[in-house]
Amino acid sequence: MHASSPPTVISRSKLQLFLDCPRCFYLDRRLGIGRPDGPPFTLNNAVDALLKREFDAYRASGKPHPIMVRFGVDAIPFAHPDIDRWREPLRGGLQALHRPTGMQLRGAPDDLWLHPDGSISVVDYKATGSQKPWSLDDASRDAYKRQIEVYQWLLKQMGFPVHPTGYFVVTQARRDEPALNGSLNFTLVVVPYAGNDDWVDDALTEACACLQSDLPPPSTNGCPWCEYRREAAMAEKTL
Repeated sequence: MHASSPPTVISRSKLQLFLDCPRCFYLDRRLGIGRPDGPPFTLNNAVDALLKREFDAYRASGKPHPIMVRFGVDAIPFAHPDIDRWREPLRGGLQALHRPTGMQLRGAPDDLWLHPDGSISVVDYKATGSQKPWSLDDASRDAYKRQIEVYQWLLKQMGFPVHPTGYFVVTQARRDEPALNGSLNFTLVVVPYAGNDDWVDDALTEACACLQSDLPPPSTNGCPWCEYRREAAMAEKTL
């Protein structure tokens, strides 16, 4: 990207798309052909909204949420005039310019927690109906780790001191109740994660080079979306 041109905006989710499959990323950002949207996670969104409201009450009082005390997190919800804007992607979220490429990276964390030393932890809410103990050891949750790391990178670019440990606040729907009775109960756990955002700069550089190419890159081996497009194109040729 040329320094004199407007920055190319890339969201945290689009950067993840590049990591998942550069070809899908190219089709989306360069050609405007995105993957079909999946069903909305309305229940998860409702849990997120209620959790934000709950933590905001403790943010206003300057006190830690009881779940933070229970899991030994020495912090309080970060009170900042821009906290609502940072948590809303449609309002911009966190954003920073990657000067080597001229790309503007954006992302909206669910929450930020302030430690006594002034450092800030990134917090992400996750909701699940699984009864298994929630663990980051599952390879399918690598994207969750990168999510935390992107937010850490953004905060650093914005000049904030970032605590190396981020946190997942996980709500697990309880299935041991005798009946629903119009109310779904959850168990809350806090899972720490020591992030490392060293990869973000290289990923942005590679994503920029991908977009500047005149031809789309090969797909990631095993990408189901690319496989569908190939099979559909072959089937149409036989009609």
